[in-house]
Amino acid sequence: MHGQQFYKPIEIARELQISTSALRHYESWGVIPTPERTENGYRQYTKVHFAYFRCLRALIPGFGFKMTYDVLRQIQNSALNNALWLINEEQSKLQEEKRITEQTLALLQDPQLMTVKDKQIKGLMTIGEVAAMTDVQTSAIRHWEKEGLLSPVRNPDNGYRLYSPLHVRQILLISTLRKTVYYLDKMKEIVQAVEHHSIEKATAVAEDALLRIHRRNRQQYTGVHQLMELCKEVGLIGDEGDARPSIHHTFDKERDH
Repeated sequence: MHGQQFYKPIEIARELQISTSALRHYESWGVIPTPERTENGYRQYTKVHFAYFRCLRALIPGFGFKMTYDVLRQIQNSALNNALWLINEEQSKLQEEKRITEQTLALLQDPQLMTVKDKQIKGLMTIGEVAAMTDVQTSAIRHWEKEGLLSPVRNPDNGYRLYSPLHVRQILLISTLRKTVYYLDKMKEIVQAVEHHSIEKATAVAEDALLRIHRRNRQQYTGVHQLMELCKEVGLIGDEGDARPSIHHTFDKERDH
C-alpha cells in the first residue's frame, strides 16, 4: 500500500458535484467496495473507489438506479461478462423503443400508411392480431381500454373486440407515451385527438419522445465509457479492451485439465 493515493470524501463529492452523504449511501448499498479506515475512523478512498463513484454517476442517467447497482455489483464480483450483457440488454430495449416510436411517427404523419413491421393493417383485427403487430401484450391493451384510452368495436355475433387501423395508431402512440412522464388525463387527450384526425399534438409528442430516446442513447454511451474505465482500473480488461482472465476462469481451466 506504500505510495497509495487516498481521497477524502469531500474531494470526490466536489469532483462529482454530489454530497458526501450520497457517497455514504452508495457505500451502504454495496455498490462500491468498502473502503479502509484510518485509526480515527476516516474513510480512505482510493483511485478504485473514485472510479466506481464516477462510473456510478455516469451510468444512472442512461440506465437508472437499479440497473446501475446490478452492474456494479457484478463488477465487484469480477463478473465482467454478466455486467456487459446486462448493459447490452438495456441498450436492446432502447433500440426497440426507438423502433416503436419511429413507427408511431410514420403512422401519424401518413394516415394512408397501412403497414407495421411489414405486416398489412387489416380493416378489422382481433386483439391477438393487434397485439402481435404492435408488440403490446393483450393484457395491456385491455387495461388501456378500461382506462378509457381505447374504444374498440365489438363483433355483434360473439362480442369479441375488433380493432381498426385507427386503434393500431392509438396503441402504438400509447406505447410510446407510457414511457414518458405523461399523466393519464393528458394521454387521454392526445390519444383521443388522433381519433378526431387532429394529429399535430400527437406528432409533436412522438417527436419529443424520439428526442428523449436519442438523449438516453448518448447518456448510455457516456456511462459505458466510464464502465470501461472502471474495468481498466480494477484490472478486468486491458488498455486494448480485451478481458483479462479472472482467478475463477484460470482455476476452472486448470481443473478441467
